[in-house]
Amino acid sequence: MAAARRQRRTFRTSQTVWRRILHGALLGVVAIVGMLIGVELGGHTTQDIGPFQAQLSLTPSWHGDTSVEIPPLGSLELDSHDGPAHLEIRLESLDEARTRAVVAGGGNLEQVSHDAVDQLNLGVRRLALQTAGSGLLGALILVGLVFRARRETAIGGLVVVAVLASVGGATALTFKPAAIQEPTYRGLLVNAPAIIGDARRITDRYEEYRAQLQKLVLNVSKLYGTISALPVYEPDTSATKVLHISDMHLNPAAWGVVRTVADQFSVDVVVDTGDINDWGSEPEASYVGEISKLRVPYLYIRGNHDSAVTAAAVAKQPNATVLDNSITTVKGLTFAGIGDPRFTPDKSTDATNEEQHAAVVSSGQLLADKILANPKPVDVALVHDPVAAQPLAGICPLVLAGHRHARSITRLDPTIPVVLPSDGASPAVTQPERTLLMVEGSTGGAGLRGLESAKPLPLALSILYFDKDRHLTAYDDIQVGGTGLTEVSLQRHIVAPDKAAPPPSPSPTPSASVTPSPTAIGVTTSSTS
Repeated sequence: MAAARRQRRTFRTSQTVWRRILHGALLGVVAIVGMLIGVELGGHTTQDIGPFQAQLSLTPSWHGDTSVEIPPLGSLELDSHDGPAHLEIRLESLDEARTRAVVAGGGNLEQVSHDAVDQLNLGVRRLALQTAGSGLLGALILVGLVFRARRETAIGGLVVVAVLASVGGATALTFKPAAIQEPTYRGLLVNAPAIIGDARRITDRYEEYRAQLQKLVLNVSKLYGTISALPVYEPDTSATKVLHISDMHLNPAAWGVVRTVADQFSVDVVVDTGDINDWGSEPEASYVGEISKLRVPYLYIRGNHDSAVTAAAVAKQPNATVLDNSITTVKGLTFAGIGDPRFTPDKSTDATNEEQHAAVVSSGQLLADKILANPKPVDVALVHDPVAAQPLAGICPLVLAGHRHARSITRLDPTIPVVLPSDGASPAVTQPERTLLMVEGSTGGAGLRGLESAKPLPLALSILYFDKDRHLTAYDDIQVGGTGLTEVSLQRHIVAPDKAAPPPSPSPTPSASVTPSPTAIGVTTSSTS
């Protein structure tokens, strides 16, 4: 009997021990689950870093590390630590008010950079405390709801405190400050030759660029003052103002200049002749969201760096129209446009071979046929590559193009006799004037590739003025110095009627270069720092 009682006592003791073990294990699991829920809900915060607003977040991870997200370019992955917590820093937006405050304060970028480091440290510390607090609170709430006992709730809290302390200790002990020197590129950053192929060259010249960046920021502020002081060419109140931009190449700084010019000049329509993106990829689609902020009609044609994904993203903007061998009328002006038939985002692709050249010329001919079949005369034709403009000679008075990243203005002689459609108020024209071809520079300064050259390209755009009869009467060339340059200039030119006689025969005639005479320049305003 005594042996049986001892056996029963031992069995009950064993059951009690196992119940306590299972109870403790369950308590720990519930506490950890509650902590994870709290971390998921509260492990993120926003922090102003210089003029940027950044989103900071901490998430559980087996590998630790830090990622810096830079939409739409991609991200940088840093092997910063091996703790079970991953830090993500996402640059969400550039705050216009703080950017203007930097400019108004003299553009002291050195102080801004020091402040940015302090702000980032503050944000990370606040994020760590907030995440720990959220995790602890989540654990306490869930343990309290499951066990409904103060003792278990307190024990669960102590377990979570120990776990959080272990995570923080592991992160601190494995922290590697040198990791920032060896980032891993993701997304577009890993593909762009300007970032990877020429990274060493750009890095070697970074100090020079940083020294000039302050001057560039100051010059952007001068653009406001210069444009405001410039008398707007307006022969009458019916003048229509068209802003021509091209080859943005994913440069986020270009949108600020475009908005400034559009607002100051009160333009009626913006025309984009392509290459708004660099690789035509899905992540780049977010870049075109700035179009809707312009608050005026936006006409766009694809460039050879733009894909169908790019065109679809532009078409989703409420004020945008994508032209692809189509015609539309905006603010009394009739525009016809066609996209570049090529898709050659990789600079290693041979974009000058005979087959591609013929395809570009054929696209211009398709647009010419479209214009001739249209019952209403077309005022402006849009192509990306100027090569596509020659078939439009004599068919349309003005062709706008880009692609070459350099400003040029020429007159195109028609190679065959053409008969233009009539607008009903005047008879059909059989001997039209030569077509004016205006090729815009790169509004994005060639994007990231602009850093490769010894003298980076300026941001180039222009304002075109049309009278009530839809004739181009004047244009303004605007250039903002790219990284490393120090000039903002605005030049106004009066467009004189083409006095050259049409060619007497269909034989080809070389294009003539248009060089504005001194009397054709109404105003020339430049700002140099």
